[in-house]
Amino acid sequence: MERAAAEPFGIYVHWPFCLSKCPYCDFNSHVSARIDHARWRAALKRELAHFHTLAPERTVSSIFFGGGTPSLMAPETVAAVIDEIRRLWPWNNQVEISLEANPTSVEAEKFAAFREAGVNRVSLGIQALNDRDLAFLGRTHDAAQARAAIAVARDKFERMSFDLIYARPEQSVAAWTAELKQALALAADHISLYQLTIEPETPFFARHAKGEIVLPEDENQAALYEATQEVLDAAGMPAYEVSNHARAGAECRHNLIYWRYHDYAGVGPGAHSRIRVGSPDGTFVTRAIHTHRAPAIWLDRVEKNGEGIAASEPVDRTGRLTEMLMMGLRLAEGIERWRLEAEAGSTIETLFGGPLLADLEEAGYIEPAGDRLTATLEGRQRLNAVIAALTARLPEPA
Repeated sequence: MERAAAEPFGIYVHWPFCLSKCPYCDFNSHVSARIDHARWRAALKRELAHFHTLAPERTVSSIFFGGGTPSLMAPETVAAVIDEIRRLWPWNNQVEISLEANPTSVEAEKFAAFREAGVNRVSLGIQALNDRDLAFLGRTHDAAQARAAIAVARDKFERMSFDLIYARPEQSVAAWTAELKQALALAADHISLYQLTIEPETPFFARHAKGEIVLPEDENQAALYEATQEVLDAAGMPAYEVSNHARAGAECRHNLIYWRYHDYAGVGPGAHSRIRVGSPDGTFVTRAIHTHRAPAIWLDRVEKNGEGIAASEPVDRTGRLTEMLMMGLRLAEGIERWRLEAEAGSTIETLFGGPLLADLEEAGYIEPAGDRLTATLEGRQRLNAVIAALTARLPEPA
């Protein structure tokens, strides 16, 4: 447990409510006209106390308010949650406290209150910088509001990022490159750029099936991805993860906890956790925990039981290695060899097979073996196939 206690530890707080549901979104978000903020505030604090019993000896490195739309939270709730985390756990000297926000004028007006509550980093869901595509994506803001919110965020917070979605219907490389340059003129030191995907059980899925939405062909999507890397590299904001770009030192510290496979606790409806829990004999087991997705069920369970956990299961060695590969190979830095080998109890050559590693290296998908296992840019474009090849060599779960 000493190693776990010394590593970064993050806390994720899920706020499940939105003003409207975006047609491409498959996150656990719900539209609700009436929210009892005092009741939700009390429930989040109560579930935090439960997770403290599972991970009492950790030092908090980051807090992330995600959703849903956390900027719809009452600032008093954000402040109360931050204060409760501070009461329960010690903090390191540079705790990152992020909050996802929409750039509507109403929510932007709350930025000062969120900063007063303790938030020091905001992530804006901009998604596009022209009104036509914002309407297509079902966003409730226009491009002018987006630019205004970015300006307010840069003024109020120490750190700021925003998201854009690309590979939109009929989007050309030239149009996307021009939009990226607009974005860079607005950005501070971090930007997230996601390819549009059609997820099951979303309105876009039905429209796509009918042929009403046609995404760029694979070749065009690859060209858009390559243009993204070229423009951001030239601007000094290379990809440190498949979809995330930052200047050196400005990476999202909370998300690095996920990608580097450190422990984190998640509270709120549908939140996930990975926590190494100790036992009296000095050993520990990684537990995968998730809470009830439905807000009403979660709230009822927390008020009755002190937690809204739907399942808590041990993750075996094969599962841990699989998750480490799926997360860590997304990073440009890859996975530290010693972490993989400590988890596996063997060298990576023994684990995956030297010939497979040589084949992947020769194909240009992984870097030559050194102190890290790292996917190349070409490998990150084909990450599912690279991970499938590696995980196929893992032992069967015990």
